[in-house]
Amino acid sequence: MTQLTDRGTPLSSASAVDRGRAAALTASFLRGAIAAGLGLGALAVLLTTMWIASPYPDGGAGAALHVAAGLWLLAHGIELVRPETLSGVPAPLGVMPLLLVALPVWLVHRAARDTLEPEEGRPQLTALGAVSTVSCGYLLVGGAAVFYAAGGPLTAHPLRALLTLPVLTLLSATAGAWTASGRPLGPLPMWLPRGARTALARTRTRVALRSGAAGALLLTGGGALLAGVSLGWHSAPAHASFVQLAADWSGRFALLLLGLALVPNAAIWGAAYALGPGFVLDTGATVTPFGVLGSPALPSFPLLAAVPEGPGTPLNWAVAAVPAVVGPVIAWFTLRVAAPPFAVREEAWSARSTALGTALGGAACAVLTAFLAAMAGGPLGNGRLAAFGPVWWLTGAAALVWTVALGVPTALLLRAWRLRKRRAKDVRETGQMSRAERKARRRAEKEAGKAARRAGRRAGKKAATVVAPGVAEPALPPWWRAPLWWLGLRSGTGETAAACGQDAVPAAPGAAPWAGGGPETGDARTAHEAEGAGPDDEPYDFLAADAWHERGAREVRWAAFKEASGGLMADFPAAPPGPPRTDRTAAHPARTEAHPPRTDRTGIGNDQPRIDHTQEGAS
Repeated sequence: MTQLTDRGTPLSSASAVDRGRAAALTASFLRGAIAAGLGLGALAVLLTTMWIASPYPDGGAGAALHVAAGLWLLAHGIELVRPETLSGVPAPLGVMPLLLVALPVWLVHRAARDTLEPEEGRPQLTALGAVSTVSCGYLLVGGAAVFYAAGGPLTAHPLRALLTLPVLTLLSATAGAWTASGRPLGPLPMWLPRGARTALARTRTRVALRSGAAGALLLTGGGALLAGVSLGWHSAPAHASFVQLAADWSGRFALLLLGLALVPNAAIWGAAYALGPGFVLDTGATVTPFGVLGSPALPSFPLLAAVPEGPGTPLNWAVAAVPAVVGPVIAWFTLRVAAPPFAVREEAWSARSTALGTALGGAACAVLTAFLAAMAGGPLGNGRLAAFGPVWWLTGAAALVWTVALGVPTALLLRAWRLRKRRAKDVRETGQMSRAERKARRRAEKEAGKAARRAGRRAGKKAATVVAPGVAEPALPPWWRAPLWWLGLRSGTGETAAACGQDAVPAAPGAAPWAGGGPETGDARTAHEAEGAGPDDEPYDFLAADAWHERGAREVRWAAFKEASGGLMADFPAAPPGPPRTDRTAAHPARTEAHPPRTDRTGIGNDQPRIDHTQEGAS
């Protein structure tokens, strides 16, 4: 009976673990579905509110919900189709607002990240399990949205949705799982080819990706600046288009939101214009810095009013300054690793490796720019509007030419400038240090500083400064040290006496500390060496007691203490010191022999030298 009971325990625990894992997988699946529902619901609420506020809606609430589902699919890069047109031929809609793409990406990323957060009483999922379950839940709602939008004014082709929707979902979920895992950078998975793993593990590849991303970001920012300046230059036509398209405030609000969602698209269009290829407004018109080729048929829209017109002028040619800056920026990011400042020639990359790394950074910038250009454009209809926006391969090729042609020479020139006359042999001969030696020296100085501070703290607790033979300067309590520190004074190091015009004097051998702890024992030189001093260091001379207790010296010290205390000291002068303790003890030797000194628990005898009133007032 006992054996049956013992055998049943592992089975019950195993079943509990399985149930916990099933619950974790279900919760992860629901997180993905909720993320999709939140994105879809946010657009549905926005469009329903606009439909309610619109005085003359074209359809009912069902039409508004269908449009919301279509816009949600468009945010995932799915090309939509307008079945109802004036010509009767369905027209494609492929220009997606890039700002709207951030909503589903952020929701999926957050769902995958929160799934991997540890929860009490529930087993932890793996990164692969979290990505799979979150993506499945999200794609389930996405498939339902594709079928729901099929009966509305904006429909999606099921095959294109099947190819596009899972890509964005898996990438966003993978990024969320990577974030939850601490953003590890290695090792690379074994299912990658060996050549790919070797190339990605190289420092040159990482530097190229970093510099390429910086170049693409700078190029996009420059394009946004150009688009904003052009829109301000053509503010009158833009305002006229805005007023013409929407007469009521609800329509103008919707038009304003659409314009804000298309701002990233305008930034990429401006970057393509600055690179040289420009962008196409239809199949027969292209806008470049050298002028407008063809006769574009522009639809009425405020952002399109910023498109330059007529032949190119020197003002239009000045936009070449944007890509001209990108190449040197990529070179600078590459040289941060290839040839850092104050590096010797033997530690830096070779000229060939530096040029190759800069060229790879330019290639990465070109790939990112081409990808953004492909996402920023697309068809707006049939016929002439079948092509609208930058041509991705021309934009990428122009970015490659600009970055490599300007980045590689700049990198080589900067490398030659930084490594001029900085060989390892020359560095040793001139007494300079290489990069590795500087790092080692800084590390040693840092450790030595820490050790010195620790030794100073230990010595400050034990040592006391002596102002007269046999009399120790009292160490200030902790609540009084902070004000003196702010005033530039310290306790226990002799700086208090230095502020009064006197020299600091160390503790005399055998003097008892004021804060307790027992009299010092052993030789004074041994204690001095134990605190970090060398055996050859000579002890300081003691200050004469007569010079310390003179009336003029006491008045000077009192005035200095009163000024440093900020008004905390009393106005009356210090009381004159009484006769030295040693004289009274010497006057009655019989009493000293008959009554030996008593010691308390701290080990300090009752006949220890007393602190005079001058020192008490000073402390």
